[in-house]
Amino acid sequence: MEGNQKIHCTVESCRFNNGQQNMCTLKAIKVAPMEDCDTQTPDESMCSSYEYQND
Repeated sequence: MEGNQKIHCTVESCRFNNGQQNMCTLKAIKVAPMEDCDTQTPDESMCSSYEYQND
């Protein structure tokens, strides 16, 4: 599926969010478990590629 996947993101403070269509501009993201979690539900993981947009 390489080249066909899209990453949707509504985190407006991330520098990789294009802002208009809530799409991530990265070609790939890193997803990691939250600290001190055994990751059994989706809310126990997070995007580790996040960078704060400092305008």
